[in-house]
Amino acid sequence: METTERLPVALVTGASSGIGAACARALAGQGYRVVLCGRNAHRLEQLAAELNRPGQDQPTAEDPTAAARALVLNFDVRDREAVEASLATLRPEWLPIAVLVNSAGNAHGLGPLHENDPADWDAMLDSNVKGLLYVSRALVGGMIAAGRGHVVNISSVAGKSTYAGGVVYCASKHAVEAISEGMRLEWTALGIKVTNIAPGAVQTGFSEVRFKGDTARAAAVYQGFDPLQAEDIAEAVVYAVTAPARVTIADITLLAGAQAAATQIYRKEG
Repeated sequence: METTERLPVALVTGASSGIGAACARALAGQGYRVVLCGRNAHRLEQLAAELNRPGQDQPTAEDPTAAARALVLNFDVRDREAVEASLATLRPEWLPIAVLVNSAGNAHGLGPLHENDPADWDAMLDSNVKGLLYVSRALVGGMIAAGRGHVVNISSVAGKSTYAGGVVYCASKHAVEAISEGMRLEWTALGIKVTNIAPGAVQTGFSEVRFKGDTARAAAVYQGFDPLQAEDIAEAVVYAVTAPARVTIADITLLAGAQAAATQIYRKEG
């Protein structure tokens, strides 16, 4: 049976829930060992236990990591020192990272710019933009040394079309789009692929976070149509990272079947 050392490693941020967790499961299903990163240590450990399921290779004195298919790193991408310190603990058998999925991010609030709480701006810009940069910078050196790698950035349709009430969130995702393009310009010659994935309406805990625990308001976002699921985005990630070496999937936009644009969803009544 193939040993752990021969299996590629994917690192996923925001892996404790939603799109990040779905990506981790999907990549594990493709034979990747997965480094699960996020703030919720309990959820990360639960996911790691699921992926490190019985029936796989068992550890031996020669190969103590043989059964490990998932590893947990508990940190907040907004904290640069924590990012760097946590990623520096990765042992050689978990390096180099073959695939990085920058999924961590959030939206806070929905309302006119002049009524926003600046603390919400910090939360979005620090996570969606700076956090992505911190993690990417910490790992790209290993990819460059290996002469290969793949960075997948989870953007949003909000990064392609600005809407009223979400100005700063849209700005943060426009930044992700620009960063993805810039990474591709700078890293393609170094053997690194870069894919930008922009989901539309995905039914996760996203809206509940945005509306700060207002579950009724969050649920209303997905009423009257069949929204995307986190697994749909994970399938797009797998499609991108398993494409032939001659192919780079530069950009994918996914909309729900009833969604025509960022703010245009055709809902059924009743």
